[in-house]
Amino acid sequence: MSLPLPERASDTTAEQPWPVRKLSLKISDYVDKMVPLWVEGQIMQLNRRGATCYLTLRDPETDMSLSVTAPATTLAAMGPSIQEGTRVVVHAKPVFWTKRGSLMMDARQIRHVGIGELLARVEQLKQLLRSEGLFDAGRKRPLPFLPRRVGLITGRNSAAERDVVENARRRWPSVQFEIREVAVQGPTTVEEVSRALAELDALAEVEVIVVARGGGSVEDLLPFSNEALVRAVSDARTPVVSAIGHDVDAPLLDFVADVRASTPTDAAKVVVPDIAAELQQISAARGRAMQALRSRVRHERHRLEATRTRPAFADRSTFVTIRRGEVVELHRRGRAGAQLRLERADDRLGHLRAQLRALSPDATLRRGYAVVRHADGQVVFDRADVDPDETLRVTVAHGDFAVTPVS
Repeated sequence: MSLPLPERASDTTAEQPWPVRKLSLKISDYVDKMVPLWVEGQIMQLNRRGATCYLTLRDPETDMSLSVTAPATTLAAMGPSIQEGTRVVVHAKPVFWTKRGSLMMDARQIRHVGIGELLARVEQLKQLLRSEGLFDAGRKRPLPFLPRRVGLITGRNSAAERDVVENARRRWPSVQFEIREVAVQGPTTVEEVSRALAELDALAEVEVIVVARGGGSVEDLLPFSNEALVRAVSDARTPVVSAIGHDVDAPLLDFVADVRASTPTDAAKVVVPDIAAELQQISAARGRAMQALRSRVRHERHRLEATRTRPAFADRSTFVTIRRGEVVELHRRGRAGAQLRLERADDRLGHLRAQLRALSPDATLRRGYAVVRHADGQVVFDRADVDPDETLRVTVAHGDFAVTPVS
């Protein structure tokens, strides 16, 4: 006799598990309690089988989808405009199919998301991003003058790719491209463009990235106003050029990109210089440099000629003659100065000689004075120092002699 099954999921154990049928019925009962609701998405796949249509409804912002069934009459009421990629809102009731274990949405009504409503949402997002500063000119990075390699994100075998590549190589033949071909229309556009952007941004040799697409309807260009894609471009470290649609088209990618090109052809003109124009500028610069050099040479030649034709240079010996006269004059002045200094020195020497003679003891002796000394040579200054028996020596102007004192 088997044990009864637990009624609550929390009561199940390894010994008393729920069989698959039990779990499926429980999920079905839970889903059946959900009320019908409105859900928005993009139609990815659309198959008509008799009176029932099967479609996949994908979230336009991320890779999530739901299966939806709808009466063929519901889709027929929407007209021929209903197709893959169409943005719709669906009023549906969730249904869980117990045999397959899958969740379906049973659609009751399907409506188009109007262009006006989509544009209003884009405008709201535009204001939000602007308030965050993502469109500020200060965030724009300059493009390199001549990038080593240009990254290009564009549609598969598209005219936009040819326009960018051919026009760029026409302007600069050696330009190199790193191309990523992706979906540029439809529900996978945001995912594929974002992935390609991340790949190119990670390559060090890629110095600028161009996102290019030809013109299209407002709905076709909506992926390039997607918030996730716009923020991915804003976060890229490599400068990005937006070349989406024509000049009148203005997806949000244009505002956040570092440079906006009006068309893919214009993007080619933005990312690489025109070799013919650059060569012309180089030639013009060389011409101006040569003209300036010739003008300088002519000016210096005229100055040299004017110097050579001065009177001082008319006779080449004049310069030597003038300098010789200056040397002779300097020599004369030098001799005169030396002679003057010698005469002054001689006068001073005579004056000093006269002073020396006037102060010399010999001059005093010549005037009749004498010097009296003891026998030991000491000069006699006082009569009391003389011994009556002592012999003194007297020095006069012309010799000396001995004397004895008189008592």
